[in-house]
Amino acid sequence: MTPTHGKHDSLIKTVEALASRADEFLSSPMARWITLVMKDAIQGKGSDEFGMDPTFMDLARPVFQFLYHQYFRVEVQGLRNVPTRGPAILVANHAGALPYDGAMTHLAVFNGTGERRGVRFLVDDFAYDLPLIGTLIQRLGGVRASQENASRLLAAGHLIIAFPEGVRGIGKTYDERYKIKRFGKGGFVRLAMRTRVPIVPVAIVGSEEVHPIIWKSHRFAEPLGLPFIPFTPTFPWLGPLGLVPLPSKWKIVFMKPVSFAKCSSRDAEKENLVQRKADQIKDAVQRTLDRELAGRKSVWA
Repeated sequence: MTPTHGKHDSLIKTVEALASRADEFLSSPMARWITLVMKDAIQGKGSDEFGMDPTFMDLARPVFQFLYHQYFRVEVQGLRNVPTRGPAILVANHAGALPYDGAMTHLAVFNGTGERRGVRFLVDDFAYDLPLIGTLIQRLGGVRASQENASRLLAAGHLIIAFPEGVRGIGKTYDERYKIKRFGKGGFVRLAMRTRVPIVPVAIVGSEEVHPIIWKSHRFAEPLGLPFIPFTPTFPWLGPLGLVPLPSKWKIVFMKPVSFAKCSSRDAEKENLVQRKADQIKDAVQRTLDRELAGRKSVWA
């Protein structure tokens, strides 16, 4: 068997795995709640300055809890590294075409802390501006990614999660999975230095397989305002069913916080220092991913 054939066999297994769980997914709370949730996402007016709607979150939470507990079967490690009070910046690897990683990280913290803390996630402009999807993300606590918005959230004592890979992360093809792209220009480090809040690196295993990209089109995406259109083993071949995520087994590892309490705004202007700190955090997440992948027996089990 050639390496190419082996890769195709792996993708075929992902389709078979989806087929075996499709009935379960479509008969789940997702199918029963989707119309009501979407209606509320459109009509809800939000309750904070960024448009998060607690009533809508309570309505939608059973769907995401189903994904968390029954579908992705998320395992969590190192939750004690997340502050139970006060602000912090969670920094994670990014993948999956759709922001399941932000939602699952939010639930890992929400379910695992006595304070029932949530995590506000920073969202790229293109996703925030998408019709309906952008509104849905906003109602669920997503905030347009910017230094100003993040600073305001931290000043209010929130936990926030940033995905410095951005579009490069969600656009990784299947053969690039778990190879972290450059963490931008270190904006999250600059933010931590200015606000003197800790950074908690986060490694997410499982998100890379929910929508494995085998090819992507930039040409057809541009008129739609998208960075790319993904082609996966199931989309667009299976129609709407192809949007159902594959049931990969997830693990989220919260690593030891990196303190910036002794930093100043002046340090935030030192480009070399900022980039060096960003690279160190990126390398720490990559090492944790490599370790977890080496010990993983199966993508699905």
